[in-house]
Amino acid sequence: MRDFTDRFLAKVTDAEGGCWEWTGHIMNSGYGRFWLDGEQQYAHRVAYEVLRGPIPAGLVIDHLCRNRRCANPDHLEPVTNRTNILRGEGFAARRARQTHCLRGHLFDNGNTYVARNGTRKCRRCRANARSRRSQGVTCVAA
Repeated sequence: MRDFTDRFLAKVTDAEGGCWEWTGHIMNSGYGRFWLDGEQQYAHRVAYEVLRGPIPAGLVIDHLCRNRRCANPDHLEPVTNRTNILRGEGFAARRARQTHCLRGHLFDNGNTYVARNGTRKCRRCRANARSRRSQGVTCVAA
């Protein structure tokens, strides 16, 4: 039976940007999986822990290269889950990077408030909506 290192390295290939691209089992989420100690583990986490050490408690591994198949420890960084999400391309990350409201008003300290659900809102749009309601206008033409 091949040892762990040989089995692991047999499933890695050099890729663009210095990535160590995983060629073994890939989950629907895009992350590689590797059998170790009788259970499947994320390939990038295995690579990080073997070559860098334990992942600190409460942290997750972020792919700095944005390539989920990458297992190069130089491309991996332990961060909080919040940091990992905000660095990504998901809905929360896009909203956090948004600098203007949907109508083009700047999100700055004077024009922004945080709603009860934690989302940023535009004071100018809220004032305009209140003004329209007080004048009996129920919709705005595009």
